[in-house]
Amino acid sequence: MAGFFAKLFGGGGSSEPEPVERSEPESYEGLLIHAAPEREGEQWRLGGVIVKPAAGAAVEMERVFVRADTFTSRDEAVTWSLKKGRQVIDERGQRLFANGEPTGRA
Repeated sequence: MAGFFAKLFGGGGSSEPEPVERSEPESYEGLLIHAAPEREGEQWRLGGVIVKPAAGAAVEMERVFVRADTFTSRDEAVTWSLKKGRQVIDERGQRLFANGEPTGRA
């Protein structure tokens, strides 16, 4: 119970978030999708990164997405994160990168 209150009020634990490990990229519609689920206690939160590779002198751009869905295994979270990345690309396509910023949220 004390751990719950520590998390709720920001006490205890390290202030540094645990690094998120990216999967190998999947190529889709000219973009790359990396699954990057985040560990949350005993579960994994759906998340990933969509990357627009650098073309010529342009800078590589990436968009991070995190969703509320959680899974009991990292493998399952990776599978669904890649599916969600494809869905985001299908819905928004190149508009994801319209602002020209190198990093951002999807």
